[in-house]
Amino acid sequence: NVSAVQDRARDFDRFSTLVKLESFCPFESAEDALENINCVSEGVVTKTLEAFLEGRGLRGKTGKKSKVMLGVSEPKLGNAIQEGMSISCQSNDVIGELVRGIRMHFHKFVSGLGEIDVQTAQRGLAHSYSRSKVKFNVNRIDNMIIQAIALLDQLDKDVNTFAMRVREWYDWHFPELVKVVNENFTYARLVKFIGNKSTLSEESLAGLEEITMDAD
Repeated sequence: NVSAVQDRARDFDRFSTLVKLESFCPFESAEDALENINCVSEGVVTKTLEAFLEGRGLRGKTGKKSKVMLGVSEPKLGNAIQEGMSISCQSNDVIGELVRGIRMHFHKFVSGLGEIDVQTAQRGLAHSYSRSKVKFNVNRIDNMIIQAIALLDQLDKDVNTFAMRVREWYDWHFPELVKVVNENFTYARLVKFIGNKSTLSEESLAGLEEITMDAD
């Protein structure tokens, strides 16, 4: 029951009747902790985690139901453990509240570990994890180049499409022009300048020459 777990998690004495510390494996360094948390977020079982679970005798036999049920806060990681180590895993709201309570009272479960030490370690790891994710996403300058090239390609396709439409529609009015002018930009400028071809006169020659840059 989620509500019951939430209620007991407020007080360590009551919460400790639900949860007992069986084993604890600290990370060897800040780099080791960062590597593990990155793997947890990706649903990857690290060698450290695999060795820890195997050392507790939790690895099951392939094709047989495991004797224990392992609570895992990350569903993707739980699936990876279940597939790779044949350990039955469960991820639900109750497990989430149990993990939250363990984090809250962790310094009381481990003797010699102060609350400030836990907070400092959590804050340092959170900063390192955030920096690694931001660095991975934001500093990928090549992504911006790839997106810019894709945008230019799309713009080029759009311009060609619009130019074809102008040629198709204006060709009904002035079919001779499409045979004389091949360049799309020049053709569009001429369409705008000419409009109704019946209005062309000797006075229009200067404007036509300026657009085509050709006196002929």
